[in-house]
Amino acid sequence: MKTVYAIIGPTGAGKTSAGFELAKRIGAEIVSVDSRQVYRYLDVGTDKISAEDRKTVPHHLIDVADPDEVFTAAAFVERTRDAIARISSRGKTPLLVGGTPLYYRALEGRLLTESLPKDGNVRKALEREADSEGTPALHGRLAGIDPKGAARIHPNDRVRLVRALELYELTGRAATELYLENSKMGASVELLYFGISQPRPLLYEKIERRVKEQFRSGYVEEVEWLLGNGYQRSLPALRGFGYREIVSCLDGKITLAEAIEGDIRSTKAFARRQDTWFKHFSPVLWYDTSKFPIGREISDMEKIIFEGNFKTRAGLSV
Repeated sequence: MKTVYAIIGPTGAGKTSAGFELAKRIGAEIVSVDSRQVYRYLDVGTDKISAEDRKTVPHHLIDVADPDEVFTAAAFVERTRDAIARISSRGKTPLLVGGTPLYYRALEGRLLTESLPKDGNVRKALEREADSEGTPALHGRLAGIDPKGAARIHPNDRVRLVRALELYELTGRAATELYLENSKMGASVELLYFGISQPRPLLYEKIERRVKEQFRSGYVEEVEWLLGNGYQRSLPALRGFGYREIVSCLDGKITLAEAIEGDIRSTKAFARRQDTWFKHFSPVLWYDTSKFPIGREISDMEKIIFEGNFKTRAGLSV
């Protein structure tokens, strides 16, 4: 089993820049581990690295699907295995960079149910539907989407019904299919994780600045273009944080200021969830980039990769 290094951490912590600089030093090519950057045309809202920088350091798994395609964890594993093999065959080092825990778990062969996507807004809407129409109505809807899953859930089991429908809303796929995928997925690589972290107040400041800069840099226009070219509001690609707030703004449901604030809140909440997920990752060596210049952390990573002594340092924080 091939050993591959990865850079993880919450959104806004600096994974992209750290990965780019480390890749230049060690002659690596980057495999993006980001469930939103796989989609073409979602550029501003996903903070994709520039095309110019991609010429300097080749990146893989960016712009590989249209927004109306279903891109699964299994597809990610298959494409990543292929990318790692091709990068290695050229004498280059594959380096994974990104913040989608679901994809890392899939590569490890342990795609945990708790790592599957969640969305509080979708869940609340389903809860309201259960209140107004009753759980049997939700069960009937699930039976039309996922007959096998509905057969295993009692019509009055509100929690499981809501979760199954939430997964379908977010992924476009039946929960039964996702869970089966989980059980069949074997480990692809041995992953050794470098974690990038910052104190939460500092991270929140960065998130606020980044979201406001996205809105100044054509975020709304990007969503207008997507809708104008026939991509539906209900697509999972457009239900993620930021995109869903802008869609609501364009539909006249909220103001632009409310869309910005909503995106900031949702992005902070996502960063908190990432923190929670990544705390369970192992082996990992964490770097608090508020303590030292990022160059020091990158030099340390480079030295560890060169000397091959990661496992003697794992579990520590720098």
